[in-house]
Amino acid sequence: MSNRNKDKDPRFAIALEYDGKQAPVVTAKGHREVAEEILAIAEQENIPIYEDRELSALLEQLDLGDHIPQSLYVVIAEVLSFAYRLSGKHKDFMDKL
Repeated sequence: MSNRNKDKDPRFAIALEYDGKQAPVVTAKGHREVAEEILAIAEQENIPIYEDRELSALLEQLDLGDHIPQSLYVVIAEVLSFAYRLSGKHKDFMDKL
């Protein structure tokens, strides 16, 4: 997830990990150079990147290792669905439910 300005330079990026059993967990976050590194790793690993300024501002308040709060479950579920569809894993993910 990232929050980029109009020049496409990220100001903030956050990485979430979801194991399908618990709420997603914040695994990385950072501004400027750290955000660039997070996005570069995501691109290298073919991890979909979702950009949403308002959601990034909410997630920025979380600490590393924090689970996503229940108030964000629906929006994060939509982001996960987007990511699974882009990666071609949507059917496999749905089969596990």
